[in-house]
Amino acid sequence: MATKTPRPTGYRCAECGWTTVKWVGRCGECQAWGTVGEVGGPTAARTTAAAAVARPAVPIGEVDATHAVARSTGVSEFDRVVGGGLVPGAVVLVAGEPGIGKSTLLLDVAARAARSGEGRRVLYVSGEESAAQVRARAERIEAMARTLYLAAETDLATVLGQIEAIQPELVIVDSVQTIASGEVDGSAGNVTQVREVAASLIQVAKSRGIAVLLVGHVTKDGSIAGPRVLEHLVDVVVAFEGDRHSRLRLVRAVKNRYGPTDEVGCFDLSDIGIVGLDDPSGLFLSSRTREVAGSCVTVTLEGRRPLPTEIQALVAPSPAQTPKRATHGLDASRVAMVIAVLTRRAHAPLTGQEAYLSTVGGVRVTEPAADLAIALSLASAILDRPVATTSFAFGEVGLAGDVRPVTGPHRRLGEAARLGFTTAYVPVGVLGAGPVPTGMEVVEVPDVSTAVRHAIGAHSPR
Repeated sequence: MATKTPRPTGYRCAECGWTTVKWVGRCGECQAWGTVGEVGGPTAARTTAAAAVARPAVPIGEVDATHAVARSTGVSEFDRVVGGGLVPGAVVLVAGEPGIGKSTLLLDVAARAARSGEGRRVLYVSGEESAAQVRARAERIEAMARTLYLAAETDLATVLGQIEAIQPELVIVDSVQTIASGEVDGSAGNVTQVREVAASLIQVAKSRGIAVLLVGHVTKDGSIAGPRVLEHLVDVVVAFEGDRHSRLRLVRAVKNRYGPTDEVGCFDLSDIGIVGLDDPSGLFLSSRTREVAGSCVTVTLEGRRPLPTEIQALVAPSPAQTPKRATHGLDASRVAMVIAVLTRRAHAPLTGQEAYLSTVGGVRVTEPAADLAIALSLASAILDRPVATTSFAFGEVGLAGDVRPVTGPHRRLGEAARLGFTTAYVPVGVLGAGPVPTGMEVVEVPDVSTAVRHAIGAHSPR
């Protein structure tokens, strides 16, 4: 009598893990063709029997907390983001676009960490470049260290063998998508391989107390490539951001089990390497000394750090029936909303006018607190009257034309006062919320029309 072949219980995409009850030629999640296959036949339910306990549980007060003390990497801006340093056994995922400088930053971190303590060993595993290529970059950015070890490997078993042989305190894997395990089917970078590689490295990190930095690729929409479970397995997820045409790079924590997620590190990427910026405020302001129409400074909060940023606007008549709106460094949808509010609530003649807005220094501003500065820069460009160079503004603009409060107003005022600004246009309620810096004139504006009248109306036409 012929035996029946067990029917598959479902189908799964080999790239993203999406499941379905029937076979399809194209994955419904990642839209990849030919990646959906059978999961397998039905299996009987199984339970796990209790095993002997090797390390019995202890009262929480008897747990040695010294093993969870962060150790500095030698790069202060990176330490700021990850919570003061790397905790032994911590696994950090660093994600960013190709060519943005992830490898350069982590090679600098590796060298500084190796030089920060006598005999502190650091292993840098490169799956994308040869050891000679990594050394050439290290010489260029002055990241040479005696206890920094390089290995160009793409096999997981060999990487684990290198860790066993060197016994490092810090391991950097560049990148997790290039390492593959011979025990798992599929090519390097697919869902199963990435999950297996990450789980093996995490197990080694936790059992040996080794800090591990994993470099991760990102997809076209900016999300981290690979299974979503990867972000849940690691302790810290760090995003490396920046405009490829600008030298400024921002490192921000998306997830952090050892510290806050509202810290941002600033770096300057140049031909000779990457340098942390303790005071990046001057990068986002133009160096001109005379007043120019179409410009207004705001102060945004990147994490806990206030950053003064100049917003520039240009308005010109449009020969087309539909005027063009172009932005660089700003959220296009918020700019469109501010233009609509100015047109309807402040009676600005923007119909039939093209509008171009940009930030100085290549910084990207998405915080609603920049709305008021956007509105004032547009109004200044329309009226051809400048906002004073010693003035700045912050506040969220509502659809009714009102200016709403934002978080951290006094941190913004303090940073602007340190840089020499003397007049602030802010939402109502800031004056009663705390002390104002000495020499700072704070003008509370309830709506956009009032802000335009105070900030621009005092200046005569050019």
